[in-house]
Amino acid sequence: MDLSILIPTYNNINYLKLLCKSLKENSNFQHQLIFHINDGSDGSLEFIKNENYLYTHSKDNIGLCSSIKEASKLIKNDYVLYTHDDMYFCKDWDIFLKNEINKIQNKYFYLSGASVSYKDSYIHYDCGKSYENFNIKKFNDFCLVDNSPDYKASHYAPHVVHKDLWNKVDGFSLDFDPGDGSDPDFCMKLWLEDVRIFKCVSKFKVYHFGSVTTRKKNVKLNKGTKKFLLKYGFNPKFFRKYYLKSDGVLKYAGPITEPTFSFTFLIDIIINKLKYYYFKITWIN
Repeated sequence: MDLSILIPTYNNINYLKLLCKSLKENSNFQHQLIFHINDGSDGSLEFIKNENYLYTHSKDNIGLCSSIKEASKLIKNDYVLYTHDDMYFCKDWDIFLKNEINKIQNKYFYLSGASVSYKDSYIHYDCGKSYENFNIKKFNDFCLVDNSPDYKASHYAPHVVHKDLWNKVDGFSLDFDPGDGSDPDFCMKLWLEDVRIFKCVSKFKVYHFGSVTTRKKNVKLNKGTKKFLLKYGFNPKFFRKYYLKSDGVLKYAGPITEPTFSFTFLIDIIINKLKYYYFKITWIN
């Protein structure tokens, strides 16, 4: 099972090298790595060239969604995986992913890796706060013994979908550039195409340093929550709660069912509709 792996990056060369190291040393198949280099003046463009990786390039930072759009033009494999450039993949991650895909036996799924981090994440475990003090052995040892269950309500990278599904929803929406709100928007588009398997595969672990790019002072975030609300009539929190069923027990128990009508659902949808009409009248991009 070979994947096309989309990796947008913006002057994060040390994290990028760490990601590439993990994909090179911990993968079992010959995946197609496709980078989009924003700027690249920190040496990342030269690094990607020297490693003979496939890439697209923009002189300036064009944003996450546009970066993915450019890189996706080079996709050739049946499955598309998107990852951040500040992640480290565990050993045999693609074996775990292949086994899961084989069990599903259809194209309508969204599978993600389990994010391990020193801060809030699916799995909290401190292996370092930056590339400078990241303890690879500690992370590898943890992956061997951790028995966390598979989770439902998955909606964050790294995630994989079938190429046909990726093309059907046209990947990430450009109106969410530079990226805030793009993950729930992508999942909502999949939901509208009848995807009901949103699953985090716990054995497929990545260590995530978290928001390395968005913490840069020259990166201005978009108003993703408002964009989502105006597009769908409710905000990402409502989508996660009632569609992805993110409340309560998160252990995966099968495909997600349709939203359940209740008193709290009614109250929340009214609140969302009021916000929708308020922003529709008052919000300027």
